[in-house]
Amino acid sequence: MVEQLDLERLRGRVVVIKFGGHAMVNQELKQTFAQDVVTLRRAGLLPVVVHGGGPQISAMLERLDLDVHFEAGLRVTTPEVMDVVRMVLTGRVQRELVGLINAHGPFAVGLSGEDAHTMTAVRRTAWVNGEPVDIGLVGEVVDVNPQTVRALLEQDRVPVVSPVARGADGQVYNINADLAAAALAVALDAEKLVMLTDVEGLYANWPHSTELVRRITADEIEKLLPELASGMLPKMDGCLRAVRAGVRSAHILDGRVPNATLRGMTSGEAPGTTVVPDQGSRPE
Repeated sequence: MVEQLDLERLRGRVVVIKFGGHAMVNQELKQTFAQDVVTLRRAGLLPVVVHGGGPQISAMLERLDLDVHFEAGLRVTTPEVMDVVRMVLTGRVQRELVGLINAHGPFAVGLSGEDAHTMTAVRRTAWVNGEPVDIGLVGEVVDVNPQTVRALLEQDRVPVVSPVARGADGQVYNINADLAAAALAVALDAEKLVMLTDVEGLYANWPHSTELVRRITADEIEKLLPELASGMLPKMDGCLRAVRAGVRSAHILDGRVPNATLRGMTSGEAPGTTVVPDQGSRPE
């Protein structure tokens, strides 16, 4: 399959992959994802992985009898929940993913947005029915310092990044992994942003239809954002931000399909939904 993909064109280019959804809890899919990442690296691409961990965080919170609560699609993060978020993301999910990739060679190195001030965040507020809602220690990335990630890429490593960031106030914040991946893709001048999720892509008229939107521009996404379901909203918002800021294309792919990451590197029509800049917004 590899020889059919558009890997030669992408040689030497950064590809940021957000790993999330069902693929994170299915052992076979985790294995094939790790293999895909190593295949991309050996083909000369520069993959950077940003992972989520929502199901694992929720499971640990339930074990500890702590509240699991969401507003506007974002986890309400008290200081107690933030301790669990850091522990699960950087101490469990990241370590497992690093281990799976490194089973194929000495490639993966784990870090979080806290490390070397890679990401700086400010506290964000959710809006529900036009009203502000306090969601605790949830952050918005306002600055990315990509030097550490670039240094790892230059050493032929695969950075595996947990979406946790510190603010200028010293507080640590929980960052939505979709938006963290988009911010990192922009800072690294990535060729592609790939987001793995639990659906085929963006549906044209959900929930009334499962007709898939194969290709959509940034302007078209912006018009759709107010109507999107909470789960799809941060993904499409991240894609919009990325292509508006210089990323060549963004892709929403079905992470339940084995080798979805490799399939997203096709030279023709990639599976899922492809987000592109508005016509004329990038120079040739």
